[in-house]
Amino acid sequence: MRNRRAALAAIAGAASLALTLSACGQSGEGGSKEEAGDTKGATIGIAMPTKSSERWIADGNNVVKDLESKGYKTKLVYGEDDPDQQVGQIENLITQGVKALIVAAIDNKSMNNVLQQAKDADIPVISYDRLILGTENVDYYASFDNEKVGELQGNYIVEKLGLKDGSKKGPFNIELFAGSNDDNNTRYFFQGAMNVLQPYIDKKQLVVRSKQTALNQVTTLRWDGGTAQKRMDDILTSAYKSERVDAVLSPYDGISIGILSALRSDDYGSKAKPWPIVTGQDAEVASVKSIIADEQSMTVYKDTRELAKVASNMVDAALNGKKPEVNDTKTYDNGAKVVPAYLLTPVSVDKTNYQKTVVDSGYIKESDLK
Repeated sequence: MRNRRAALAAIAGAASLALTLSACGQSGEGGSKEEAGDTKGATIGIAMPTKSSERWIADGNNVVKDLESKGYKTKLVYGEDDPDQQVGQIENLITQGVKALIVAAIDNKSMNNVLQQAKDADIPVISYDRLILGTENVDYYASFDNEKVGELQGNYIVEKLGLKDGSKKGPFNIELFAGSNDDNNTRYFFQGAMNVLQPYIDKKQLVVRSKQTALNQVTTLRWDGGTAQKRMDDILTSAYKSERVDAVLSPYDGISIGILSALRSDDYGSKAKPWPIVTGQDAEVASVKSIIADEQSMTVYKDTRELAKVASNMVDAALNGKKPEVNDTKTYDNGAKVVPAYLLTPVSVDKTNYQKTVVDSGYIKESDLK
């Protein structure tokens, strides 16, 4: 009797194991080996670059919120602009058993080894806003149309100076700033802006008095406002004696605030020296307030709530055997592969439309602008 019970138990156990294997062992097109039921409660690692920018704090919080609404757990880390620290954080996330990674890289060329570890652990990687370079182990890219960002900035300058409609011929003095040289987006922003500005520079309707026009001359390490302020100070001292600056191409709000500080120290913003046109990006609260005060001229609004949704949807699809939605499969070559991307559309914002665009949409609270 004991042997018969043992045999029945063995048969039941084998049947149960077979059912479990048949339920979990299949994989869908373009995804991992896990089925939807296996991903419930899975932990997703999120690596953001720094808390020094309100933009990245918002990004991290938005990604967490969207993933948790889908039933995932999250581990959010910030590298504080230290590439080695970020790599170490990602290694720890892999060791802790995360099922997917969303990475906004500090140094886009420092990820090869750690992303190989992710690949070996069958962990899909979403490159978030900043494209990771030089590795095949990036599955998807979620970002905005980065060249369009620069075009919006360049067009704003040309339009406000009266060059676009031909009402004014110039020449006007302009200085150029770009983002960090270790961020792949920097060249797209700069390229987009220069596609617009270069023809006017060639015709000498726009004059760069510092003669600093090449990308490697105008980058701003880590997008740091203090670094931009010092460079603007140096330019004003060396290239502007009796002349005045008419426009500054700035790629990011934090850099814009630094530039404005340098200009203020040189008496800009007075009746004798009106503010030049100063561009920006990210619609940070300080810069929107500056726009309202007629200091910074414009910013480029990128709704990072939508970007967070794109990234979390990519993770959800990849973990559940589906192909994530993309709308660009040709542009973003990281040097090892063309990374499939989903690009959102940026929006130009100035004093005329900030209320409708960033306040009424709930991106910024009106109380924060008081």
